[in-house]
Amino acid sequence: MTTQRTALVTGATGYIGGRLVPRLLDAGFAVRVLVRNPSKLADVPWADQVEIVKGDLSDRESLATVFEDVDVLYYLVHSMGSSGNFDGTELDSAKNVASLALKANVKRIVYLGGLHPRGVTLSRHLRSRAAVGSILLQSGVPTIALQAGVVIGSGSTSFEMIRHLTEVLPYMPAPKWVRNFIQPIAVRDVLYYLVKAADIDEPLNRTFDIGGPDVLRYGQMMNGYAVEAGLHQRPIASLPVFTPWLASQWVNLVSPIPRSLAIPIIESLQFECVASEHDIRTYIPDPVGGLTGYRRSVRLALEKMRTGQVETSWQDSDVEGAPADTLPSDPDWAGHTVYTNLQIRETDARPGDVWRVIEGIGGDNGWYSFPLAWAVRGWMDKAVGGVGLRRGRRNPDHLHTGDALDFWRVEQIKRGSFLRLRAEMKVPGPAWLEMSVEPRDGGGTKYTQRAVFFPRGLAGRLYWYSILPFHGFIFPGMANRITQTATAEVERQAEHPEPGEKTDDTRSNTADEIA
Repeated sequence: MTTQRTALVTGATGYIGGRLVPRLLDAGFAVRVLVRNPSKLADVPWADQVEIVKGDLSDRESLATVFEDVDVLYYLVHSMGSSGNFDGTELDSAKNVASLALKANVKRIVYLGGLHPRGVTLSRHLRSRAAVGSILLQSGVPTIALQAGVVIGSGSTSFEMIRHLTEVLPYMPAPKWVRNFIQPIAVRDVLYYLVKAADIDEPLNRTFDIGGPDVLRYGQMMNGYAVEAGLHQRPIASLPVFTPWLASQWVNLVSPIPRSLAIPIIESLQFECVASEHDIRTYIPDPVGGLTGYRRSVRLALEKMRTGQVETSWQDSDVEGAPADTLPSDPDWAGHTVYTNLQIRETDARPGDVWRVIEGIGGDNGWYSFPLAWAVRGWMDKAVGGVGLRRGRRNPDHLHTGDALDFWRVEQIKRGSFLRLRAEMKVPGPAWLEMSVEPRDGGGTKYTQRAVFFPRGLAGRLYWYSILPFHGFIFPGMANRITQTATAEVERQAEHPEPGEKTDDTRSNTADEIA
């Protein structure tokens, strides 16, 4: 009888980790995930199939029992910040994991690092990733360190940067690194290697370079995207004046990628990142059908986007410097300065109809009030290195806890009744926006909308009062349009019912039908 193996996944709320967990479950593993904030996994489809443990890799005491009975530990945590002591924090976290995994007799560590050339001075981020790999390789636990370059998949930061630069710019002035050779790899192949690494029988302790079948210049990757997206190929001019800092400002300006995420990617593109060995094939055969070529990986990513099947996205990465604390309860406000804007509306539309409008807010649907004002606020945020308004949303119809939504993040959602968003734009103090619906006696819906802002110092107070005139029409207009849109949709359905659809005269208002 085969004993079920246990896999511990760190970074399960990240781009790769969030996709790896269901594949490990499919492969027959019992999966334990370590997260700092378990609420981020509240709505993922596999949440009830895994053991969720709260902990922080940089806090050794929080890891006391995490590694017990673990067969394979997946280390997928990377800091994408561009300031502060992120590299020191990464090294401390790796040292905690290395010593505790050895103590707990973990049988194998699988680490995903960055592909990089030898014998050159690496960027700060690549240097940190290589150092983390070295610590794990020296831990005494057999470690497989996979080193991947540009990862191409729906929602990956690299893919989104290529997509937006290509789509926005008919002519591309670019840094000289567009002529560097890169070996991209499809996210599906990265996941394949990660799962199969657990099946290697030998107690290996080494790095493996992994990459797709194509070696391309970055400019070729952009034009390969253009072909798959049905666009004309873009003329590209290599300009030596573009420093990594200037290039990150350019990417921040013309794409939704914030500067804090663009910098580490651009720094890594200063080098030619091509696999120097292919030893992985000795231990893990190519997937059935072979590794995925670059053009096909782009085609698959675009199809996932068109059908709304993006599993994870760069959008869900934590934003550097953004407040992470949840909104305190109202009684906790006593003695603190807090500014609020409350809007209440009543409508004949049913709670389910109003909720559908609320859950579809942002992204392509906008914010239902004075689009120019929202756009200007987004441009201002981008100008100071924030995420801006064009970050959009991962799914056009449904939200989940932890989802990014333009320059907000979903902090709490009670599907059908309540949504709380936490601001991630650059603002002098934490801010939230709440929207809720409840049935009204006699039919219809009561819609409640509340904005909450805790000013930080004098700058916070001045900020609130400077935008107060705009609040006089933005928030009331938003509440009016949300309820009006829900009412108009009900009227449209009554006048033009879908085939087989019940009319309002015969349709019940039960919770099951609304859901």
